[in-house]
Amino acid sequence: MPRAVWKDTVIAETTAHEEVEGNAYFPPDAVNAEFLRPSTHRTTCPWKGEAHYYDVVVDGDVNANAAWYYPDPKPAAANIKDHVAFWRGVSVQ
Repeated sequence: MPRAVWKDTVIAETTAHEEVEGNAYFPPDAVNAEFLRPSTHRTTCPWKGEAHYYDVVVDGDVNANAAWYYPDPKPAAANIKDHVAFWRGVSVQ
């Protein structure tokens, strides 16, 4: 069962996720939104579309742009719509 952890805090956990390019994408209901703060950062993937980012915030510590999702993915990535993936020190086990 994938689990995303930062600073000994579980940010997301699920038994059902999507795996894309080596990243676990957690469904929205598996993510503890209290630890996410919207970011204005955006990037574009040629086949997935525009990624939006969250800062991960635990006990006042901020991990900027450490989570991302695709609110309006291209058709080839429709299965990860609104699913959240992590990086930048967030451990996914």
